[in-house]
Formats: sequence, structure tokens, C-alpha cells
Amino acid sequence: MNKPNPEHVAVIKDLVRRSPFPSLLSMELTDIGTGFAVIEIQVKPKHMQLMGAVHGGVLASLVDTVTYWSVYYGIEDPQKWLTTVDLKVNYLAPADSGRLIARGRQIKVGKQLCYASAEVHAEKGAIIAHGASTLMVLNGIELTRDLDFPAKFIT
Repeated sequence: MNKPNPEHVAVIKDLVRRSPFPSLLSMELTDIGTGFAVIEIQVKPKHMQLMGAVHGGVLASLVDTVTYWSVYYGIEDPQKWLTTVDLKVNYLAPADSGRLIARGRQIKVGKQLCYASAEVHAEKGAIIAHGASTLMVLNGIELTRDLDFPAKFIT
């Protein structure tokens, strides 16, 4: 099994922090490796819906993003990327403050499709949402930004 390059991990964490949509939600990729990822959000007023709880779209975005990154290092070819083709989210409890912690876990990596699951917990441990995602492996995608990535893995 290949080991993620720490320099590449640092670039990915920064990329998520600076990317338009994740930064809009103040997502922070706090941990990532082969088969897993952790993304956190400090709940702010911008995350709330009318009734004073975190909007379901925020939770779905957390599940979508953390499942993506949990599969990322399962794809060995650095020229291949992923896109979500299916997303399932179950909302289990409301959240209205504190930190939300999303943990994603790679379940299956295939040549064309991958599968991952996620749980979103409140800072105090209560599970807020559970979800799963099917992701398609994409070949030859050109990034919209000109980024210089260190090697994806330590050889």
C-alpha cells in the first residue's frame, strides 16, 4: 500500500481551505490518509436555517466532501480525480452550535466507481447525520487552477 506524501497532504489541506465552496462553508480538512478523511466546521450563523438549526445542505455538503477525500488516496494515479454520482444522507439530530466533525471512510475503490460512508458528529459526540456516496473515477481532468502538486505518495 502506498503511503501519502506529507507534502502532498499539506497542499490538499490548503487547497480545500481555499477552494470556493468549502471556504464558503468554512470547512477545514483536519486529517486525511489512505481510506479516511476528517473535515470540521465551526457552526456560525451562516450555517443556520430559519428554525435555528444547521441547514441540511451544510450536513449534506460535509458528507459529500468528506467521502470524496476519504477515497482520494485510494486512487493511485495522480492524474485521476473523482466526482460524486450518488449521495445519500440521513439526518439524525439537529445541531445549533459548536463544532461539527465529519469522518469519512473508504469502503470500496474500483476502476470506475468508488464507495464511501460518513458520519457527522457534534463536538460533544452525538451523531448528527450519516451518509454514503458513490464516486466515479475521472481520467484526464484539467484543474481550473494551475497547481503544482508534490508527489501524491512516498515511494
